[in-house]
Amino acid sequence: MSQTELHQLSVAELAAQLRAKQVSATEAAQHFLARAKQHQNLGAFVAINEDATLAQAKAADALIAEGKGGKLAGVPIAHKDIFVTKDFPTTAASKMLEGYQSPFDATVVRKLAESGVVTLGKLNCDEFAMGGANENSAVAPVGFDAAQPVRNPWNNERVPGGSSGGSAAAVAARLAPAVTGTDTGGSIRQPASFCGITGIKPTYGRASRYGMIAFASSLDQAGPMGRSAEDCALLLSEMCGPDLDRDSTSLDYPAEDFAARLGDSIEDLRIGVPAEFFGEGLSDDVRAAVDAALKEYEKLGAKLVPVSLPRTELSVPVYYILAPAEASSNLSRFDGVKFGHRAAKYEDLNDMYKKTRAEGFGDEVKRRIMIGAYVLSEGYYDAYYLQAQKIRRMIADDFQAAFKDCDVIAGAAAPTTAWAIGGKADPVSNYLADIFTLPASLAGLPGLSLPAGFGDGGMPVGLQLIGNYFSEAKLLNAAHRFQQATDFHLKSPAGI
Repeated sequence: MSQTELHQLSVAELAAQLRAKQVSATEAAQHFLARAKQHQNLGAFVAINEDATLAQAKAADALIAEGKGGKLAGVPIAHKDIFVTKDFPTTAASKMLEGYQSPFDATVVRKLAESGVVTLGKLNCDEFAMGGANENSAVAPVGFDAAQPVRNPWNNERVPGGSSGGSAAAVAARLAPAVTGTDTGGSIRQPASFCGITGIKPTYGRASRYGMIAFASSLDQAGPMGRSAEDCALLLSEMCGPDLDRDSTSLDYPAEDFAARLGDSIEDLRIGVPAEFFGEGLSDDVRAAVDAALKEYEKLGAKLVPVSLPRTELSVPVYYILAPAEASSNLSRFDGVKFGHRAAKYEDLNDMYKKTRAEGFGDEVKRRIMIGAYVLSEGYYDAYYLQAQKIRRMIADDFQAAFKDCDVIAGAAAPTTAWAIGGKADPVSNYLADIFTLPASLAGLPGLSLPAGFGDGGMPVGLQLIGNYFSEAKLLNAAHRFQQATDFHLKSPAGI
C-alpha cells in the first residue's frame, strides 16, 4: 500500500501494518506530519515538534523490531492542548499559559506512550476547554501569526464544535488516525457529531485527570476520538485505569479491553428513546437522520423503548451554575505569581493580579469566572449553587429510573448540525446547544457520539448513545454493530 493511502487506514488497520512491518512508524509519522502541514488552514494544530515525533517513531520501530511493541505501537495520534506534555508546549489555548512547557506528561499521555503510540503534536481547543464551537482559542495555530477559529473540514465556513474542535477536525481531515479529547459538558460528543467522527466520554473517574488542566473538576473527563467505535475502543483501553496516587477523582476500577466484546450480538438490546430529546429545538434534518439510525438498530434486532428524562431542560442552568463555580476556583491559581503570564507593568501585588488576569484570560473565561464567583458568594450560595447540586442528583436519579427499562439511551448529540463561524455571537445560544450532552455529564455517565447520517448542506449528524456506569464496552459494541451495517463513518470531506 502506498504512503498516500496511509491516512485512509483505521487505527486497527494501521497498527496491523506496523506489526507486519509493511510500513514503519517513522514513515507513518512523516506522512501525517506532512498532512498536518498540507491542511494547516484548518487551524487544528497549535504545536508540532517534528524532532520529538520522529524520535518517538524511531523508538517505536525499535520496539516493533524486537517484537515488544504493544497493540498501538507506532500508531501516530495527537493530544488536545489541555493535557500537559514534556515534549510539546501546553497552553490550554490561552495567553495565560503561553510558552509553558510541562516537566511531566499527563497520565493519559503517559499511558498511551507506554502503549507505543507516537505523538504528532498538540491540538487546538477552546480556551481552558470553555466553549462549544472552538471559536474561543487565544493562541495562534501552526501556520498562523494570530489566533484563529478551527474550521470544520466538511465546510470551512462552519465551526467544528467545541471545546475539542481541533481534535475532531484533525480526525475528520485525516491528519491523525485518532486523538484525545476532553468532555466536561459534551466537548467530545458534540464536535464528534459536527465533524462526522466517533468519540466517547467514559464514566467519570475511569480515565485519570492528572495532568489534565482543570476546568470543572467534578465534570472533566478524558476520552478518545477516532473514525470508528473500534478505533475508540483501542485507545480507551489504554487510557483508562486507576491512578489513585495522583488523582483523587480516579476510580479504583480496573482497566478493561473494550475491543474484546466488539461484534457481540445486539439482538434484543433495549434502546431507550426519551421524548425530551425529540422535542422543540431539534432541527428537522437532525431528527430525520436520528430516526433513520434508530430504524437501522431495529433492523439489527434492537428494541426501541420509550423512556423519560424529565429534568433534561434543567441541565443547562444547572451546568452553567456548577461548571463556572468550579472554574472560578480552579483558575484562581493563574495569578502571575508562580507560572504563566504576568503583566509587564503594575504598581503593587493586587494590581499585578488584576492586570495579569485581565490580559491573560479571554472573554468567555472571564465570563465564566464571574458567574462562578457570583453563585459562590455569600447570599447566593444557597440560592444557586446548593440548589443546582440538588437538581444534579435528581438528574442522575432520572437516568437510573430510565435504565430500569432500557440498556442504553439514544438521541441526537446536538440539536443542529454545525453552524457558521460567528453564527452564535450570543453566549446563551451557544450554551443551549449543549442540552442533549449535559445530562450525562452531570450524572457522570458514559456517552458516545457516532456518525448517523447527514443533514442540510451535507453536514454530519451524530447519534448519541448513553449508558449506565461502566457500560463503555456495551456502548462501543452497539456503535460498532451500527458501523458494520452502515458506512457513514467511512465518509470523508471533499478534498481530503
